[in-house]
Amino acid sequence: MKFSVGIAVAIAVLFGLLGSVFIVREGQTAMVLNLGRVVRTDLEPGLHFKWPLVETAPIFDRRLQVLEAEPERYLTSERKDVSVDFFAVGRIDDARAFYRATGGDESVAVARLAPIIKDSLRNEINARTLQQVVSGDRSAIVNQQLVAINRGAATMGVSIIDLRIKRIELPTDSQVIQDVYRRMRAQRQQVASRLRAEGAEQAQTVRSQADREQAVIIAEAEGDAQRLRGEGDATATRIYAQAANKDPGFYAFQRSLEAYRKSFADGQGVIVMDRDDPFLQYLKTDR
Repeated sequence: MKFSVGIAVAIAVLFGLLGSVFIVREGQTAMVLNLGRVVRTDLEPGLHFKWPLVETAPIFDRRLQVLEAEPERYLTSERKDVSVDFFAVGRIDDARAFYRATGGDESVAVARLAPIIKDSLRNEINARTLQQVVSGDRSAIVNQQLVAINRGAATMGVSIIDLRIKRIELPTDSQVIQDVYRRMRAQRQQVASRLRAEGAEQAQTVRSQADREQAVIIAEAEGDAQRLRGEGDATATRIYAQAANKDPGFYAFQRSLEAYRKSFADGQGVIVMDRDDPFLQYLKTDR
């Protein structure tokens, strides 16, 4: 009987020892609650003791944690709708404040931090244009709001180390996409119009150059033709003169025949002149 009682006492003592010892690992912190009241907090890594049954020791992870959130829609300064997907990197700085604010539940902390971060981003994005938000320096958007975010996070014993914007999109049901497409089409049309204008200008330049070259070629050809005609007329005149000098009578006769042919070419010509006119000398007959 005494042996059984001894075993029971030993077992009770063992469970008491096991219930009074707890280990805080590296990267963790802990606090001790005595019947729900905080008596010790921010315990360092190592072996710690507490009163069994009346004290509890919740343990928290002090390493950096990634806090995910659902994408949020914001309006830019131009009243353009954008969807921003972000995440925050934070850690627990004050275990007492964290426990009091969230009861030690990390999901509660995330749910309470998300609106703080979203409101801070909203203030920053509302003050910027769509182009500044999409193509600007995203770190500038974040850094200006970290101080305000940490003021709200400090009430929960949490500090936000970094805030990153993963993706900025235009919602598919937003009018912004249609505006962007219209702007892109307008820009493409401007480029096409500019290219067409440049092409027309180059074509006009080529045509003008061709017309100038054509005019020069025609002028040079006309000059050559005039020169050749002049040389030909001069040669013909010289030949006619040489022929006339060899036989003036025959030359006069031939010229008169040509004059008769031209004068009576249509067969209805009428010439009124004196009968002794020299022009008629070859039309007379000797009797």
